Amino acid sequence: MSPIALEQEDHSRDAAFNKVMHGKSSQARGGMSAMFMKDKAAQQAAVDEYFKHWDNKAAADETEETRKARRDEYATLTRHYYNLATDLYEYGWGQSFHFCRFAYGEPFYQAIARHEHYLAHMMGLRDEMRVLDVGCGVGGPAREMVKFSGANVIGLNNNDYQIERATRYAQKEGLAHKLKFNKGDFMQMTFPDNSFDAVYAIEATVHAPSLEGIYSEIFRVLKPGGVFGVYEWLMTDKYDNENPHHREIRLGIELGDGISNMEKIEVALKAMEVAGFVLEHHEDLADRDDPMPWYWPLAGELKNISSIYDIPTIVRMTRIGRSIIHKFVGALEMVGIAPKGTQKTADSLAVAADCLVAGGREKLFTPMYLMVGRKPADA
Repeated sequence: MSPIALEQEDHSRDAAFNKVMHGKSSQARGGMSAMFMKDKAAQQAAVDEYFKHWDNKAAADETEETRKARRDEYATLTRHYYNLATDLYEYGWGQSFHFCRFAYGEPFYQAIARHEHYLAHMMGLRDEMRVLDVGCGVGGPAREMVKFSGANVIGLNNNDYQIERATRYAQKEGLAHKLKFNKGDFMQMTFPDNSFDAVYAIEATVHAPSLEGIYSEIFRVLKPGGVFGVYEWLMTDKYDNENPHHREIRLGIELGDGISNMEKIEVALKAMEVAGFVLEHHEDLADRDDPMPWYWPLAGELKNISSIYDIPTIVRMTRIGRSIIHKFVGALEMVGIAPKGTQKTADSLAVAADCLVAGGREKLFTPMYLMVGRKPADA
């Protein structure tokens, strides 16, 4: 792989674009109500900038050059992806943008929280530790980590809109004294060396153009003896990039989830080692013998619903639910209520959902490869 070129940050530019595109929508309740408050021209610019990496590029025609083009623009790609997808995520999934394991009879949001608690447990998070959340989204996991462990969490995010929403939610829940959010590129963090007792990332470092690069940067900001825990999105050992079907699944996931360069498990393990971490635990949690697979909500397996309160959330994620949203948003675009590109974004998320399910069923992909590494005390 060729060397990664880091994008130059321009926070003033990003803040100005955020103000134009999102306006005051970060103060909206979320989901659909926020989605319809966007500036149409700015939304179209974000759509054009994001989808240029995938439009008219079939999986069979993918080359190392096209992947490099995505890696070289990883920060812009990720930022515009979440400019477009955040409201759809909140509408369809909630405020914790990640998958989880499911126990028998466990409600959806309880399972989501348990997945976050498990990572905190494996890392040994506790009261007053200074902890970094790398790629914090709208702060759902960070709020749960604060409530569960008592740690002080700093969330890092390169998307201004998500930071605004995360800040609002933290204030609403009375957690602003324990939870702060910083704008920045996790490949070139501005924190000094040895700044944090612990760092975690929940399905976020997959957006990095290089796992070795992001893990090395996390190693740098950790204090000696500090711990790093991550749920990583990875292709498994069964994935064969020369297999067109496999490659189509990977590319569909990347397209619908803002990913420039997804790697295999072996690459992630090697990246942790090269970064300097001593691995204390690593495991594909998707391989646990759970009663329901992690992907069942996307697969529309309604028999697994265990709470009537989960029905609206799960139904929205099924193929039927996604089809209804496709038609609904398309109609609103036609009459000028929804900004153009909303339907295209929703469609890309639907493609990703189908590919995630296929990748999970065929054991080609995992969204929850757990790695817990420690920075040596003498590093």
